[in-house]
Amino acid sequence: MSKLLVMTDLHLTSRGKRIIGLDPLQRFEEGLNHAATHHPDADRLILTGDLSHYGETKSDQHLAEALKNRPWPVSFLLGNHDERAKFRTSFPDCPTDGYGFVQSVVDLGKLRLIMLDSLDEDGRVPMHAGFLCEQRLAWLSDQLVAAGDTPCLLFLHHPPFMTGFTGMDAIRLQNEAELLDLIESGPIAHIFAGHVHRTVMSSVRGIPVTVFKSTCHQMPMQLGAEGSHHSVDEPGAYGIIL
Repeated sequence: MSKLLVMTDLHLTSRGKRIIGLDPLQRFEEGLNHAATHHPDADRLILTGDLSHYGETKSDQHLAEALKNRPWPVSFLLGNHDERAKFRTSFPDCPTDGYGFVQSVVDLGKLRLIMLDSLDEDGRVPMHAGFLCEQRLAWLSDQLVAAGDTPCLLFLHHPPFMTGFTGMDAIRLQNEAELLDLIESGPIAHIFAGHVHRTVMSSVRGIPVTVFKSTCHQMPMQLGAEGSHHSVDEPGAYGIIL
């Protein structure tokens, strides 16, 4: 049995810079420390995008520092707040596909992990929505063929389905039908995503889907009297897959 740790939507900033009164770096480090204490035996940590809040090199450097001497290997995905070129400069050893996208595959025994890069930097509308271009989908198709009958876990930042959060649904994966058509008859056992800043569990075309909450600020279940757009939850939230 494999154990995986998943953290998403870190939204790291310069040290001490806050979002709605919260320090994203402090909360991420608290989550890492908790995971290292209670789950040092995990096979891998997967960070599913929005690693940075402003796409700054400085926040990528803070991320690298926070991950030093941790007990697990790390897989990175990119979200709509990240900048691909800056990230690749800060993490030159991070695997990419043949087109320069931050996509990778990890085989754990009889399980295959597939990490997709859903960051859209081509100016499509709406802003912050996700997109998987022809090259990224072709790469995914190749990985599924190579997997054969091996069960696969698919990770991406933008959910490929409606979550019920209207604002976030408007900026979900824009070509979700293309992705779902590709994987519907394949060996995908589960899809994992972030972006929504809430834990959501559902299924799409018969495939289970889990969306994890942010390690920092959370999406409110409804707008408050003052129209607040975020809420505070426990620090350092993360998901565990067994």
